[in-house]
Amino acid sequence: MSLTHINPAGLHTNPAFSQGVRIDGGGSLLIVGGQDGVDAKGAIVSDDPGEQSAQALRNVLTVLEAAGASQADVAKLTIYLQADVDLAAAYGAAAAVWGPHPTAVTVVRVAALGRPECLVEVEALAQLPAG
Repeated sequence: MSLTHINPAGLHTNPAFSQGVRIDGGGSLLIVGGQDGVDAKGAIVSDDPGEQSAQALRNVLTVLEAAGASQADVAKLTIYLQADVDLAAAYGAAAAVWGPHPTAVTVVRVAALGRPECLVEVEALAQLPAG
């Protein structure tokens, strides 16, 4: 299994994300459902968007690890932010947790999430290594 990051010369490049990701080889597709900034008991970790973003990504990493994968196997993240959330705060915290693993990313601003106190929700698509 391999991921090839596609960043054509005609498009903007950014070290934090890829414009496209091609998945080749065997293995299974892992779909990580929306992860909020909650702890293992389901409690919101903070009312700070940066802390919620960091926790949501740590929760994604927990699911990846349980499936035998890591952020290097993630082809796409979708990040949902409440409309009034400061994107810079969320991005800064996310970069600290996620590290240098650019993926295809879509950021969507929404009026509200399933739990109104949640400011951020993250879902992922990953290719699990064959075997």
